[in-house]
Amino acid sequence: MVDVLLILDGATDVTPSSLELADTANLDRLARKGEHRALDLLPPSVPVGSETAIAALLGWTPDGPVDRARVEAAARGIEPKPGERVWRVDIARTHRLLVLGPPPMPTIEAGEPIRVWPDGVVPPRLLDSSTVVIGALGAATGLGALMGARIVVPPGATGGPDSDLAAKRRAALDAIADGAARVVVHVGGPDEASHRHDRAAKIAAIEAADRELIGPLTEAVGEAGGRLRVCPDHGCDPATGEHVPGPVPCVTWRARAPVPA
Repeated sequence: MVDVLLILDGATDVTPSSLELADTANLDRLARKGEHRALDLLPPSVPVGSETAIAALLGWTPDGPVDRARVEAAARGIEPKPGERVWRVDIARTHRLLVLGPPPMPTIEAGEPIRVWPDGVVPPRLLDSSTVVIGALGAATGLGALMGARIVVPPGATGGPDSDLAAKRRAALDAIADGAARVVVHVGGPDEASHRHDRAAKIAAIEAADRELIGPLTEAVGEAGGRLRVCPDHGCDPATGEHVPGPVPCVTWRARAPVPA
């Protein structure tokens, strides 16, 4: 029996939310047949972000900031050597860099505002290869790698609204067919659209996930007699481009076990 988790990154926001406004026939059907509840993923003292909230969805709740640079590096198979560290640097929200080397971080002359992400904790290895994490190179796959899961980055997975959801669907269906105990699919488009202040694109990204992923995954989980959960990791307000703290809605649907042949 397989346990499938679909993470709609940043899908909620303000009332009425983009998630409520989106046309999501498959998700609505799951909500009617399954359970719907609010999840408080993070303690109030923990900053809201994908690196913290996805970690909680994967089974580890941090008690402070998570080292986003280490997470991003792990997604790319980069392991700092002794005496080295890695920094994540954002340049005016348009460029994201990883800088690797011995401290201190070298000076970057960008001509635009830069953000150096703070230090943080690194998640423990709580998972194994029976968990498959599918997504673009980023927070979800980096956390999966650090926590011990098998990660799959399908071709065309960008983490943005243009990400190839069909490729993620094929990877998820392959993982289910191969007997994975747990399959986690991350969709970053809603969050990235929010950061770009584009609510229409956010709604479109949610609707695409409903068509391309939720419908087919419901069918596959039904055939396997498993469980499907659809949850945002956090909210993100397209009016401000900032993450929104607080509980997130989670829909859980359990299929009946298939009858043995």
